[in-house]
Amino acid sequence: MITKEKVIERLKEILDPELNISVWDLGLIYKIDIKDDTVYIDMTLTTPGCPLMTTLPLYVKQEVARMEGVKDADVKLVWEPRWTPERLTDEAKKRLGIET
Repeated sequence: MITKEKVIERLKEILDPELNISVWDLGLIYKIDIKDDTVYIDMTLTTPGCPLMTTLPLYVKQEVARMEGVKDADVKLVWEPRWTPERLTDEAKKRLGIET
């Protein structure tokens, strides 16, 4: 059975190719819902002009959909609320050299 915790663990393995930090630690994931065997994710990017606008959400969708117990993944790119550095986890802040 798929759980939110298992999805989060998988998201921690999906790295932003520019920063080499996970989409989870960057605070790009806003919502995770699971209905039956489908995972619904709302995510954002650090800026609307991000060059990964089409590729990163697709990659997240593909990787989550490959998880055991997941039939499909639906990843929606959202811009509200706007991403800010406060969304970074302590791990991401440490890797980026930001004081916590």
